[in-house]
Amino acid sequence: MRLEGWGGHHTAATWFETRSCGALLTMRPGELRKHSMQTTFTLDQLMDPQTAVSEKILRACVHCGFCTATCPTYVLLGDELDSPSGRISLIKEMLEHDRPATGEVVKHIDRCLSCLACMTTCPSGVHYMHLVDYAREHIEGTYKRPLADRFMRGVLAKVLPNPSLFRLAMVAGWLGKPFATPLRAIGFERLSAMLRLTPAKMPAPAAETGKVYPAQGPRRGRVALLAGCIHPVLSPSTNEAAIRLLNRNGIEVVVAAGEACCGSLSHHMGREAEALAFAKNDVDAWTREIDGEGLDAILITVSGCGTTVKDYGFMLRTDSAYAEKAAAVSACAKDVTEYLASIDLAVSVPPATLTIAYHSACSLQHGQKVVREPKELLSKFGFIVKDVPEGHLCCGSAGTYNILQPTLADRLRDRKVANIERLQPDVIAAGNIGCITQIATGTDIPVVHTVELIDWATGGPMPEPLRKLQALSA
Repeated sequence: MRLEGWGGHHTAATWFETRSCGALLTMRPGELRKHSMQTTFTLDQLMDPQTAVSEKILRACVHCGFCTATCPTYVLLGDELDSPSGRISLIKEMLEHDRPATGEVVKHIDRCLSCLACMTTCPSGVHYMHLVDYAREHIEGTYKRPLADRFMRGVLAKVLPNPSLFRLAMVAGWLGKPFATPLRAIGFERLSAMLRLTPAKMPAPAAETGKVYPAQGPRRGRVALLAGCIHPVLSPSTNEAAIRLLNRNGIEVVVAAGEACCGSLSHHMGREAEALAFAKNDVDAWTREIDGEGLDAILITVSGCGTTVKDYGFMLRTDSAYAEKAAAVSACAKDVTEYLASIDLAVSVPPATLTIAYHSACSLQHGQKVVREPKELLSKFGFIVKDVPEGHLCCGSAGTYNILQPTLADRLRDRKVANIERLQPDVIAAGNIGCITQIATGTDIPVVHTVELIDWATGGPMPEPLRKLQALSA
């Protein structure tokens, strides 16, 4: 593809050339929809709400190829079927002809990280997230995976959303961590990946729900905070920092009784019935708070969860009992940095002047379009913030991706770490526990959640990963 005059004094109406179906097209961006994809779904097929939505998404694609430049798997592999446009073609063929998924289709869809960089890049507004989510659901319902794959996915779907089971798994992983390298050498790559991702410290107990953390001084607001499933076991310090920070600034925090996993992990494995059950549970928990004392926002410190919660309104749109409640919950959902940027946080003398490499999690920058707020908050409180080169490319975490696709995940992690280390930062900041865990396996630079740094800068304790920096400078 060749772009002409893209920049300088030229405007968005600049002409560009692109190949579509072998023909060279010359058009303005405003004319893209004239060349949209044609579909042949029957009227009976379009009676299904999911198929109808997918058809609209497919027709929005013009195969301009912009998405290939920002797709991590295409950048690594150079295979068009491992690009968004290639996957869209595979999905179209599968859905249009109402065919069971084939091994070839499954291979390329499984390689997709759902990082959503393509949605940021796409000039014609293709909602790839909803399309690939439905494709995963179709795969789950029509394709019989090999036994080992079914077993691994079943274990992940059972263990990860359950904090008690996940903690037991982390204890086992901690004990088995020394065997990660030999297991990989003899071909057990997924098991090895699980062990390598296990933190070196013992996991925390599961978090309690149904607790209220009162504001210090006059109450300025009231918010719910998602405790979640994985996060409180891997890194309870993040939500603890968020609660301290909010309480100091007059915000009452409630962890709603009965809330649990948001359903994101099940959703992205195509296990839609499980995902919707989790979503309904959390919608009910937060609706009780909204109808009770009220909520100004539902805050989420794991950006992967936040992207899913913000999509509850779409996921439950056809459920008459939940559609309205789910839409209200999605409207209340905010990443913690979105909310912090909207309130007047007191500025204090920074505890240290540190250079921060800010890693923008895909689910935050592409899924939620939250880009500016985390960096501005860190800068406001005295940190020197640097953007990571190739910041649009995923680190390879992507929910369960770094377990199910460990080779590609490792290549993406190494590329991300190399870009970060060129900046020579003191600390890496990120807003997603998956990214934090993934990046930390590839570097000795401390990786800390953004909210923990802001809490520290405004009177909270030093984040535990930074203590070695203090020891080095002493």
